[in-house]
Formats: sequence, C-alpha cells, structure tokens
Amino acid sequence: MRWVGRRLRGGEIAPDEIFLDASNLPGLDAQQLEGRVERPVSGTAVGLVGALFILVAVVYAGRAFSLQVIDGDTYADISRNNRIERTVLFAARGIIYDRTGTELAWNTVEINPERASTTPYALRHYIAKPGFAHLLGFVRYPKADQLGSWWREEYVGVSGIEHTLDWMLAGQNGSSLSETDARGELVREDIVDPPHEGESVHLSVDADMQAALAHALSNHAEQHRFEGGAGVIMDVHTGELLALTSFPEYDNAAFARGEGEAVRNANENARRPLLNRAVSGVYSPGSIVKPILAAAALAENIIAPEKKILSTGSIEIPNPYFPDKPSIFKDWKAHGYVDMRRAIAVSSDVYFYAVGGGFQDQVGLGIARIDDYAKKFGLSIPTGIILGGEAAGVIPTPEWKKEVFNGEPWRLGDTYNTSIGQYGFQITPLQAVRYAAAIGNGGQLLTPKLLRDATPEAIATGVSDEHLAIVREGMRAGVNDGGTAQALNMGGIEIAAKTGTAQLGIKNQYVNSWVIGFWPASDPKYAFAAVLEKAPSTNASGATAAMTNFFYWLRDAKPEYVR
Repeated sequence: MRWVGRRLRGGEIAPDEIFLDASNLPGLDAQQLEGRVERPVSGTAVGLVGALFILVAVVYAGRAFSLQVIDGDTYADISRNNRIERTVLFAARGIIYDRTGTELAWNTVEINPERASTTPYALRHYIAKPGFAHLLGFVRYPKADQLGSWWREEYVGVSGIEHTLDWMLAGQNGSSLSETDARGELVREDIVDPPHEGESVHLSVDADMQAALAHALSNHAEQHRFEGGAGVIMDVHTGELLALTSFPEYDNAAFARGEGEAVRNANENARRPLLNRAVSGVYSPGSIVKPILAAAALAENIIAPEKKILSTGSIEIPNPYFPDKPSIFKDWKAHGYVDMRRAIAVSSDVYFYAVGGGFQDQVGLGIARIDDYAKKFGLSIPTGIILGGEAAGVIPTPEWKKEVFNGEPWRLGDTYNTSIGQYGFQITPLQAVRYAAAIGNGGQLLTPKLLRDATPEAIATGVSDEHLAIVREGMRAGVNDGGTAQALNMGGIEIAAKTGTAQLGIKNQYVNSWVIGFWPASDPKYAFAAVLEKAPSTNASGATAAMTNFFYWLRDAKPEYVR
C-alpha cells in the first residue's frame, strides 16, 4: 500500500512488525544504549563548561601578560644571569718609587700551592728597610662574601702616600662576561671592559738616606731610653723632602694583610707607633727657636749683632707682689759676655731673655713680635704637605694663655720662657726643617714636597739675607767654634746647626732633644731637623749625637749629597 503526503508510502506492513515492542524485540540488551531512552544535554551544562574554559583562558592570558610585559625585564635578567656571569678584572695598583728608581711599594700575584690557584688581585708589598711605614702607609684589599660576591671591588689607600695619592695609584677595574650552557659548561668568555692599571709615582725621598736616618735615630734612642722620635731632610731650594721618618713604627704590611694581632699590638702600645711624629707630633722646641728671635731682632733693629750681653748664669726680675722674692730665670750655664753669633753658638738663655722680653737697657721684641716672626718662619701654621693628619702647633700668646688658663694675665716671665722655646710652645719636626731651610736659603719659606721634580712653592719671610747671614754664621760657630753642636764638626762635610733641649714633666724629670741645621754651611743645599722624645733628664746624649752617626754614614756612602 502506498500513501501520498500523509499517506503511507511503500508496501504493506507485515503483521509481525505491528506486534513488535521492547519486550519481544529479538536480541534486546537492556544494559546497552540501544535499550535506553536518550535525552539531549541541557543548555545550562553547556554554559557552565564554556564559562570554565573562558575563565582558564583569561587566567593564562593574564599570567602570560605579567611574565612578558609587566615583569618581563626582571625575568629576562634572571634568565640571562642563569647563563651569563660577570667577573671583576682587578687593575694593577701603581708602583711607588724613590727618587733613584728604587721600588718602595709594588705588587705580586701569589700562588696558593694547596689550591693550585692564584689570588684574583695582586698583593701589595713594601720595602723592608726601616723608616717607611708612616710615609708609605698601607691599603685594604678587595673583599668578597662567603658566596664569592665582591662587596668591595677596589683597593683602598688607608694612610700615608697610599691614601694621599690613591687617586693616582688606584687604576680602574675592568670586567669580563662568561656564558655557560644548560650543563654548566663554558661556552665563551669575553672581556667587556679591560682594566687600566694605576699610575706609578716617584717620590722625592732617597730610600738609602731615609733608612740610614731612621736607623741612626732609632738606635740612639734605644740606647739612651728615648721613647720615640722623627727626622726630616729637605732641599732648601726646591722643598723636596729627601727623608721623612718617624719611630717607633708599625708593620704596615701586616696592616694591609689584616693581621689582627699586629693591629691590636700597635693600637695598645704606649709608645704610639701609629703616630707619624714627623708630621703630626708636636714638641716643645727649646732653644732651636733662638735663630728666629735673632733674625727678628735684627729685622726690627732692636740690637746690633756685635752688642754683647752678660750672662752670669741667670737674671733676676723684681716681684711687685713679693719684693723679697724676686723672679729668677736661669741660664743653663754662665757664658760671660756674648754677642749674637756667640749667643746662638753657645745657646745663651740670658741673651735671648733680653732680646725677647727686654732686660735692663736692652729693649725686647715683646710677645706680639715674637708671635709674628714665628709665624713668618712657618710655626703654628700647617706646612701644606700632601700627607694627612698634619698638626699646626702652638705659639704661646696672651690670648692663648687666657683661653688655656682661665683668664690669667700674661706676664714678663711668660715672654722669657717663650723666647727660649718653652712654656706652651709646640712645633712639628716638619715645621722645624722648613724654617731651617728658610734660614739657609736666604728667607724663602718652602712648601714641603714629596713628589720628585715637583714645582717649588715658596713665600718670603720678610727677613733679609744680610740678617740671615749673621744667623747662619752663629749656627756654623755652634759646630766649629766650641758651640753646643760641636759633635757635628767632622771632616768632609761642612754643617751649621742649632741644638735644643726642652724639659718635660711636673718636676722637669724628662727631656726632648732637638737639633736642626743645614749643609754645606757656606752654600746651603740641604736642611735637617731631628727630635728624640722623652728621655730621663739625666741623659746627656741626644739628637746631635744621633745625627753625627748619620752624617758619618752620609759622607762615606752618599758623597753626591756632600759635594
């Protein structure tokens, strides 16, 4: 039968088809899908799954944006550093030479045999001769933490020339980059920035002279119970320092290596080995200031060089408060009648009491003019040396006394004591050699120089060479005419000198011993100053004897400085 439209198409329906249902269908397995009624997925479930996929996609997109855009540079650096490592290439520090080319400080790369490796930076070494610790100073080395990261990549000059000229000596470090693969194996290494070594410097000092001066002074001090001392030698025309030494010293090489025991011992030593006495030590000068007073008296025309003053061993000044107790100012001995040249030679205190403060018919300079001329010759004023820590010193004045002694007035006796370098007078060895050079060169006060061939700098003292010639003659007589420096009267070298002894302690139980001067006396080329610090007052052998030993060495070992 066949229908059109809604009508049945096809053939007839078999009777067995009409009566088939789920219960009598052949081969029916009710557990299989064909035995179940299927229902379509709901729209809600589809929406939830879609939303979940969208949420995941947004989270991943946001994370990718953060990694690549917001924190991209940070993670890129981390990624690169996982493969690329920077290495410091340490610059070689400049070498320090003396004026003759002798190495005073240099570098070595030391091999560690236990690790079969080398230190990544060179170690600093210093000349082993005595007398150089304070001049050269020391450095601190670069430092790394336990992981090998450098937290200090430079040498640091701590004191002395190492500190002062660090800007020349230091150089500039470089760096290299090394690339490793995922296995940690080196792929390549490139020097990104090559190191530039430091500039070497030539000092003005002569290493042999410096060592000999240090040896002569320290040995004599040891024998005669002085606690320390210093010595300086200067070219009187250029200001170059040929020697600048202080003792006792510290071990600057041990300080550079950071040896704790050496550092602790130096800090705890009562003799203060860390003090550079030549530059930072201040001492009562005693009679070595008398040439300044003589020059000032001539410049101010208050005395003729030929006028003689009687020294009977002391002078007596009336005491207005206690007439029966006059003030007595002693000379170190009775000298009789002395003129200026002789007064300098024998170091007459009475003569310089009269010249400084006035006595009987002799007009004195007075404390204001003493202060003025002491400054003209560089006392109480820093010299301008390139080393740090320089002390200025003190010239006693009424203003100084009021400040120090709670307003006490200035008295004539204070002027007398200042005139012979006592009371509160304090100067440095460097100032002493500077003013000795000014007497020797005709009145030019030079700036001390520590670099060879440095341009001289000088200011005029205002005292004529004609007047200074008389002072020079008096200082020469102190050596060759029975004066206080006659121990320096030796063949082969012509020396002019002035000695000084300053008393210390509540009972004057200690002394400092000074000697200053220049040579050759007839045409000065070099000036010197030496001080030995704090020995028992019973000691009769001081700085002059120590310098005598040095000058014998100089005459025989370094004739080029004598001729």
